[in-house]
Amino acid sequence: MASAASHFSEEQFLEVCAELQKPNLSGANWELLVIASGVRVYRLWDQKTGLYEYKVFGILTDCPPDLLADVYMDLQYRKKWDMYVERVYEKECNGEIVTYWEVSYPSPMCNRDYVYIRQRRDLDVDGRKFYVVLAESICLPEFPEKSGVIRVNEYKQKLAIASDGKGGSKVFMYHFDNPGGQIPSWLINWVAKSGIPNFLNELVKACQNYVKKS
Repeated sequence: MASAASHFSEEQFLEVCAELQKPNLSGANWELLVIASGVRVYRLWDQKTGLYEYKVFGILTDCPPDLLADVYMDLQYRKKWDMYVERVYEKECNGEIVTYWEVSYPSPMCNRDYVYIRQRRDLDVDGRKFYVVLAESICLPEFPEKSGVIRVNEYKQKLAIASDGKGGSKVFMYHFDNPGGQIPSWLINWVAKSGIPNFLNELVKACQNYVKKS
């Protein structure tokens, strides 16, 4: 778990760029979960938690990389297009910008919330432009747990975006979250199978409707 003064290293950002260029699915039992909407979703079972890590590779057409990165980072706009956002805001704590996010889930699942550090870097690697976002959970007293909402204290996400050379975006995403056994693992894994492709579809629609603020 990261501390309040932590930050992501240059090497961590470059590693995500490298995986976008050359997917790393070797050395572990990654399995193809689903192919949908131009992307492939892979999963790797974590024996300790009974949950899966996810990797997503694919092309999002008609969605330029700089626009995709802006939309992904725009939390105010996210409230307008993501029906699962219950509450989201950023707050500065000990020199870091920390995000609080409460996600609305349908029954029988309870709402979940996240407290995490998220950083974006725009990089030039070998003459190619990459947009990289890293996020990981953090525990801070400024964000106490709420009754009736499950706090996810183990969360990691990585996103790398580059041009596909045709006006769209080539994308790599890694995702893992663990709500601490308070939700059956089979239910979380079942939701993820359809949830990841659906999210990407909505993200593309959001890009098409986005007007960047000056």
